[in-house]
Amino acid sequence: MAMMKFLIAYGVAFGDFIYLTSLMIPFIVSIIVPFVTFIATIFIYNKMISENEITVMAASGLSPWQIAKPALKFAAVLTLLHLILNIWIVPSSQEKFYATQWNLRYGLAHLKIQEAAFTKLSDGLVVYVDNVSGHDLNRLMLSDMREKNNQLLVFAQQGKLVSTIHGLSIVTNNGSLQMSGKNGFTTGTFDGLEMDLNLVDSNEDASFRVRRIPTLKLLQNVFSQNDSRQHTLTLVEICTRFINPFMNLILALVCTLVLLKSSLLRRRTSFAPAVAVLSMAMVMASYMSLTNMVETLTDVFSVFIGVFTLLFILMGLLLKK
Repeated sequence: MAMMKFLIAYGVAFGDFIYLTSLMIPFIVSIIVPFVTFIATIFIYNKMISENEITVMAASGLSPWQIAKPALKFAAVLTLLHLILNIWIVPSSQEKFYATQWNLRYGLAHLKIQEAAFTKLSDGLVVYVDNVSGHDLNRLMLSDMREKNNQLLVFAQQGKLVSTIHGLSIVTNNGSLQMSGKNGFTTGTFDGLEMDLNLVDSNEDASFRVRRIPTLKLLQNVFSQNDSRQHTLTLVEICTRFINPFMNLILALVCTLVLLKSSLLRRRTSFAPAVAVLSMAMVMASYMSLTNMVETLTDVFSVFIGVFTLLFILMGLLLKK
């Protein structure tokens, strides 16, 4: 819904919108991979149990660990791919996403100036250009009435739109200006003048975009971050990038442990899938709660130790006959 509002509000071309949306795919995939691992495992092993294939395998001498090996190998491969996704691909795609989004909102791609017409750039900011050639402007007039005590009227022979890290600027040459404010009315001429158009929305979310930071820089920020909120977000992101992929293995172990152990009991096992889903929900809820509460490096190491302790406990239970 937010993306659709963005498409409508800023007049973004459909092709640019599709490109922007595609940049979010790696991040979305990184969130759902553990759940996909669990769903694939529970589907296949529950089907094998319902067709008595697990019973036959157990009767032939295979242990639960041996039966679970294919699922664990699958989860191990996804864990490796998930690590690569989190450490390299997601930060890179998120950097491109936010840069592209900013440019479509406030950059040169967003600004469309009509020839021989008054173009309203924002409330109180109007420009008239006699001729437009790309980002080059000829014979232009710029009226800036956004501030009551600092109103400006600029006439120039040439101008050029320039995109900077702070927003759009217009560089004008060979012109004159009229300025009115607290100090009265001022006129003058200039050979060159650069103006920041200040088109960025004052309500734009300026939150710390931690997902776009390269992993190496993210680790360096742990020891150099002064802002407490940004420091906390950095620690949570470190947990997400380095620990979350191992949830693929943990969920696969939870699923196979519940299904395989229950299938070998001499009783109905129709509730085993429900128990597996409930166990998965409890594990993920606990993990997400812990990662969202980290405030120091000690907390990060505690989560790391807790996840791997759970991993080895589940492996031990699956190996136990």
